[in-house]
Amino acid sequence: MGKYRFEKDEHVMFRKSLRKFLEKEAVPHYEQWEEDRMIPKSFWRKLGEMGYLSPQVEEQYGGLEVDFRYAVIIGEEMERVGASLTGVGLHNDIVVPYIEAYANDEQKARWLPGCVTGEHITAIAMTEPGAGSDLAAIQTTAVRDGDSYIVNGSKTFITNGINANLVVVVVKTDTQIEPKHRGISLLVIEEGMAGFTRGRKLNKVGMHAQDTAELYFEDCRVPAKNLLGEEGKGFTYLMEKLQQERLMVAISAQTASEDMVEMTLDYVKSRKAFGKPIGAFQNTQFKLVEMSTEVELGHSFLESLIEDHMAGKDIVSKVSMAKYWLTDTAKKISGECLQLHGGYGYMEEYKIARRYRDIPVAAIYAGSNEIMKVIVAKKMGL
Repeated sequence: MGKYRFEKDEHVMFRKSLRKFLEKEAVPHYEQWEEDRMIPKSFWRKLGEMGYLSPQVEEQYGGLEVDFRYAVIIGEEMERVGASLTGVGLHNDIVVPYIEAYANDEQKARWLPGCVTGEHITAIAMTEPGAGSDLAAIQTTAVRDGDSYIVNGSKTFITNGINANLVVVVVKTDTQIEPKHRGISLLVIEEGMAGFTRGRKLNKVGMHAQDTAELYFEDCRVPAKNLLGEEGKGFTYLMEKLQQERLMVAISAQTASEDMVEMTLDYVKSRKAFGKPIGAFQNTQFKLVEMSTEVELGHSFLESLIEDHMAGKDIVSKVSMAKYWLTDTAKKISGECLQLHGGYGYMEEYKIARRYRDIPVAAIYAGSNEIMKVIVAKKMGL
């Protein structure tokens, strides 16, 4: 039986093989990657060789052409290892789908095979030093010059920012048009293009192995053939893809919560105080019952959303609810579980310490939780 009611035998087998692969290729090295502040490109290549990178891509471009259920499994199994593997999910389920949906045949043939093998590592550059959730306020410009665009501006907090060699960049191709979001376009900027440089690798509170960076564009000349979709349609494209992005964040948060409750349950059964296991104390029992209940509720809600998303339904409101509630719940559970671990919970060698520092950012990226509530309020007619 699979974790979800929609999992069939092939999904269960896929999960088992992926978990076995990660236990060999990721788990033993994860701590070192955290210290190095980087996941090596060699790991990406291994993922590609095994078919774990963008398996949904059409067979003609090297993919396996599988459904969204496989994306859910990959996202969960990566999160079980650690939050720093989130860059794989960003590549698979957020950036590559832009190329699949909006690229022309020539662009797909040029980029998608490398996205499947790990030759291409992708990123999406939306956020700027002065524009986070307010995408219409971006300042990065792309001015048409013959058969090229000249790009100027900067981006920050870019996931995969150091490793990426293919970056979907949100730019303003028309700075005069009103409303402002109608002037936004998407350009694919490739490593090595003159005028494209990376700034520092950002030193974050958590998710240390995940490379997050600043990107700079100074008179960066980008071929017009690298325009993704139509000029001026970028904002629409972003809105169309945010449902899946936020659903993937919710899935990661739920997985983290399940992992924390599981590890804490094991810990309180073995750790003793005053002559008996910590789990024998009523306060411990109540805390774990409460957290387990929240995890069960989260799982049921998420399962229904995944099924609706696969059916092509518009569930922006419910996904926004799930994104804010599940990430907030994961933050709360991380604090409760750390407390139940006592002093050991504050030690880096215990996984709960890593969870505690990794989780808070999930309430900020992919649209802050406050923005999620604004979206839901609008859908309610408020």
